[in-house]
Amino acid sequence: MDTEKSKFDIFRQKVHIVIYGTNTMMGRLFDLVLLGLILLSVLMVMLETVDFIDDKYHQFFVICEWIITIFFTIEYILRIISIKKPSEYIFSFYGIIDFIAILPMYLSFFLGGAQILSVVRALRLLRLFRILNLVSFMGQASQLRLALKTSRTKIVIFIYFVLVVCVLLGSLMYVIEGKENGFTSIPVSIYWCIVTLTTVGYGDIHPITPLGQVVASFIMILGYGIIAVPTGIVTAELAQSKRKGSIFLIGNRNPCPSCGEQDHMEKSEFCHNCGHKLHDD
Repeated sequence: MDTEKSKFDIFRQKVHIVIYGTNTMMGRLFDLVLLGLILLSVLMVMLETVDFIDDKYHQFFVICEWIITIFFTIEYILRIISIKKPSEYIFSFYGIIDFIAILPMYLSFFLGGAQILSVVRALRLLRLFRILNLVSFMGQASQLRLALKTSRTKIVIFIYFVLVVCVLLGSLMYVIEGKENGFTSIPVSIYWCIVTLTTVGYGDIHPITPLGQVVASFIMILGYGIIAVPTGIVTAELAQSKRKGSIFLIGNRNPCPSCGEQDHMEKSEFCHNCGHKLHDD
């Protein structure tokens, strides 16, 4: 029994090095193969929606999708058994994404066309930065994430203000233009205002009266100013975080004792992959 347990522990350790390690040749090869299969899977899902290609290669696509799904399923199981606390991986961000990535093909037994949802596997490409050890890119991503987090209150208030403006101006355009000019209701007018304010301008509805055109011109000019506001908020937070010097990566040091994830922020207490505590008190 002890011998079997010892062999299993050795197997777990080897699997952990290959799957979670990026500093070994086998680990890097595994990660690159994984990335290649993810890209191939997403490409095939997109090609399946092209009728003349799907008519010719449908069976080939299905077989390849099942092979890739089985590979991902085995990989998911190996990730679970190769770490000390499987639940921390299962309920982590990457763990949930990995699980969702293998579901569509199995769901296709019960729901026709569910395999198209396999495109969600593209989210697994987020591992690219860790796999290729792009520390500087990870640092920039951490800065952006922190800037968005610290500025979320300002952005929510700004969005609320924009919605209020759209309701007011949309209602005003309903009164000015009326049903005869395409503004059949206040919700439709608000839709037009949102489209115009965001400078999309579908053109399915447009003002006819001179006063309506004046209001529309004001909304379009206002739209350019509104676009700049969220950018300024996030940029200011980015600049502030750089001044504080609170975002620095440790590089390949400070690995997670549970899943082996590396490149944590300098003051991190928990793993950004599985949530395990990085340092014992």
